[in-house]
Amino acid sequence: MTRREMLAATTALVPAAMASGRTRMTIQLDCGSIGVKASQPEALAYAARFGFESVTPDSGWLAAQDESTVKRLLDDMKDKKIVWANAGLPVEFRKTDEEFAKGLKDLPVRSTALRKAGVTRITTWLSPNSDTLTYRENFDIHARRLRECARILKADGLRLGLEYVGPKTLWTARRYAFIHTMKEMKELIAATGESNIGFVMDSWHWYTAGDTVADILSLANKDVVSIDLNDAPSGVPLDQQVDSKREVPCATGVIAVADFLNALNKIGCDAPARCEPFNAALRAMPPDQALQTTVTSMKKAFALIT
Repeated sequence: MTRREMLAATTALVPAAMASGRTRMTIQLDCGSIGVKASQPEALAYAARFGFESVTPDSGWLAAQDESTVKRLLDDMKDKKIVWANAGLPVEFRKTDEEFAKGLKDLPVRSTALRKAGVTRITTWLSPNSDTLTYRENFDIHARRLRECARILKADGLRLGLEYVGPKTLWTARRYAFIHTMKEMKELIAATGESNIGFVMDSWHWYTAGDTVADILSLANKDVVSIDLNDAPSGVPLDQQVDSKREVPCATGVIAVADFLNALNKIGCDAPARCEPFNAALRAMPPDQALQTTVTSMKKAFALIT
């Protein structure tokens, strides 16, 4: 083995963020987003084995465990040098008042469990359309409901990240379009009046919404709660991209992943970044292959940070 080959092999064993020394963002393992089934302890073991730096917390699992079980997991995370990423918001705020009220009633238990485990980030996504609600009606409902969620989460020191959904094939799919760009999401966040609400920055939605590097640079680190990193299929016009057909980062080069990550790095972003490609081929792989494919693509993307 030559000296160059030895250095390359050694670097491959080091998480990308640590290897570069240029970013505070972490490479996140979210098993569900790549079609790998795993319990919370199994996800942690996978993260350590394959070189991820952060892992998605399962608020349901954490809330159901006794204190000693959670402590063992946290000790294991410390030993493995794995940190928490973002949990998912367990509240259905997109549908009826009854469904929202039920989720909101259960939220304090989940929120407290996350706080006790040391989790500080929780995220969700917004549907970009409606058959029954005009943009203004939908906006007012979202502002009110997300405000109520944010206030509960704030008491436990949690930041709430919101993801806009950008593809034109989605926001035109129903009678009324809703939020599908960064600018619109900024307006909604401002309308909630809550300081602990920010963005889920997804390279796919950033690209399909026609947002730019300048849009990212208009944010501060505190505004970015989490990151989703994906690429887009080649040969498909922007306005014909379909949300459920994405690629892993750097697979095609259609999305300017380097520009996206470097802009986030420039604002001092310290958010976890996960791969969320909704890719049928990836989901059909055995777990080990899917995990290795994912972490390899994420490290390739992080290596573009300068």
